[in-house]
Amino acid sequence: MAQEALKTLLPKFIDSLKEKGRSPATVLAYRADLEQLIVFLHGKNKVMPEGITSSDLEAFRDTLLAEKYTPKSVSRKLNAVKTFFRWLISENHLTSDPSVNVAHPKIESSLPKFLSQLEYRALRDVVRADTRIAAIVELILQAGLRISEVASLKTENVKADSLKVEAYATQPERTIPLNRPAKDALAGYMSDRPTKIASVYVFISKNGKALAVRNIRAAIDRYMQRAEIPNYSVNDLRTTFMVENIKSGVDLVLLSQVSGHKRLSTTERYLELAQVKEPGKRQSLIEL
Repeated sequence: MAQEALKTLLPKFIDSLKEKGRSPATVLAYRADLEQLIVFLHGKNKVMPEGITSSDLEAFRDTLLAEKYTPKSVSRKLNAVKTFFRWLISENHLTSDPSVNVAHPKIESSLPKFLSQLEYRALRDVVRADTRIAAIVELILQAGLRISEVASLKTENVKADSLKVEAYATQPERTIPLNRPAKDALAGYMSDRPTKIASVYVFISKNGKALAVRNIRAAIDRYMQRAEIPNYSVNDLRTTFMVENIKSGVDLVLLSQVSGHKRLSTTERYLELAQVKEPGKRQSLIEL
């Protein structure tokens, strides 16, 4: 196969992302990140893929950090780079991957983490075919359920526009409204859910038992790896629900009730994370 320049290969890689059904936001971000890489490499007179070394990619990473990009942003750009080079290998444009040993910058955060729109849309992309996990992701993102509440959710407690979380431990019973994405994801899973298996639980394993918390966590962790957002966990989805609703002006009392916080002060802690000084008064949850 004749060698092609990185600049020529990039559009073909972008087309492959579109063919795989990646979201427009993901495609746009990957294109911008890789164009930035190619400009950097051209400055080093590196235009062909076989001439790229790990040192070149590490220099790109370090230059971004020196230019005051956050470690999180640099890590996201490196994900695009690594995906591109894996594609180059798969298409026989390279025989070895110079990106494989390029380390991500260390991300230190004392505050809880939350996903950007680009990141949770990337997660949606990779779980789309798995209707069970897709429904779980949407229930956490759209309704703020805890992972243990997802695992113990019963079919009888799912209504047309809401669901009920039964009382447990020190948590009182509460009712949570369901928006359109949550309802659509649940409906998609329930249409695939085995009908011959009798179980009171919504999310079940192949043998009909309630899906265990550890299995939910492991499955979502795998999909986060595939979505190239490995620095997050399932708990960060609930934080994302909190932050996005606060940013959109949802009333803190409503949000506290929906999320099952015993004290309003617990909900108020998310104001700093969301970088919001004055809470809003909106009386309905948003659609993420």
